[in-house]
Parts: sequence; C-alpha cells; structure tokens
Amino acid sequence: MKLRPAFVAELAVNLLLPWIAYRLAQPYWGEVGGLIASAIPPLAWSIVELVRFRRIDALSAVILLGIVLSLAAMAFGGSTRMLLMRESFASGAIGAAFLFSLLAKRPLVFYLTRATVARETREGVARLDLLWRENRSFAAAMRLLTIVWGAGLVADAALRTYLAATWPIERFLLVSPILGYSVFGALLAWTFWYRTRMRRIRGTHGLLGDASTLRAD
Repeated sequence: MKLRPAFVAELAVNLLLPWIAYRLAQPYWGEVGGLIASAIPPLAWSIVELVRFRRIDALSAVILLGIVLSLAAMAFGGSTRMLLMRESFASGAIGAAFLFSLLAKRPLVFYLTRATVARETREGVARLDLLWRENRSFAAAMRLLTIVWGAGLVADAALRTYLAATWPIERFLLVSPILGYSVFGALLAWTFWYRTRMRRIRGTHGLLGDASTLRAD
C-alpha cells in the first residue's frame, strides 16, 4: 500500500502537528493552552479545505471534536482521576458519533471516505455517490465499517474509563497507552483486511484501492 503525498500531509496536519503544538505550548501556557494550541493546525487545515473544496475536512472535524471534548472534560473537574479519564471521554464520544450516524441517511464513514476522495478527483466523488445509490453491498460495507469503528472506540473508552477509576494511577499510566494503541491497531488491521474484500464488490476496485478514509495508501 503506497503512501500518497496528499494523505501524508493530511496525517501530518491532523495528527503530528497538533501533538507538536501541544508539546511546545504546554510548558508555557499549561494544559489548557496546550490543547488550544493543538487545535490550530487542524482548524487551519479545515479553513483551507473549505476555501478550496467548499467542504469541511472530515478528519480535521473529528480531531477538533476530540480536542473540544478534552477541554470540556477539564472544565468539569481537575482531579487526577478526571484528568486520566479525559482522553477516554473524547474517544468514546467520537465512537458514539460513529454509531449515531447510522441513524442518518448515510453513516459517518461514508462522508469521511467521500471527503478524502474529493481531494484527489471529482470523478471519484460522483462514483462513490453512484455506488451508494446502486450497490447495496457497498452501502452495507460502509455501515459495517461505521459499526466496527464506533463499537471499538466506545468499548476502548469504557474499559479505560473503568481502569482509570479503579486501578492505581502508576499502573494505569503504564497500561493505558498500550491498550489504546492496541485497539487502534486492531481496528486499522481489520479495516485493511476488510478493504481487500470490498475491492471485490463490483465497481469499487480502483476507487477504494486509491482512496479510503481509514487507509494507509
């Protein structure tokens, strides 16, 4: 699976730069200031995407939601346990957003995929919309992806929230990152495997092989 420059830039702006901004700002402006600084790269990216494509970048919106929820969680209390739970609250809320999107006409994974495809080719967007309307297998696959990611994020958040509330702090700080990366890695591995199956769906080969929201092309 090849790395496309546009996708690498998207990951850098939405994942790497927020972390760098937080690390640089936190020693001077505290945790709140660091979180606010971390929101600047995805916010700026969203504005650029809005100007270029007249649509909000979906991945940036998810990252910004997590940052906003982190700030909200801090506002409800500054105890050690609450701070440990903060990240779980954010990832759990994102997972819940995936699941609730199943009640809408189209699930969240579809819109994330379409936003990624739109940056590469307008024809891909039209093809994606056509697949949704005319290919039930493709629509079912989008919903299944949404269910798996939503359920996985919610389950991970619930488990880590419980551990943050009950485990010794030192043990939780050691295990929580391992658990979080393991769950995320498992979801990515399942997504790559399932995408291979999706390519066999009539009309998806090429489109999903070059552009997928949760991909590593």
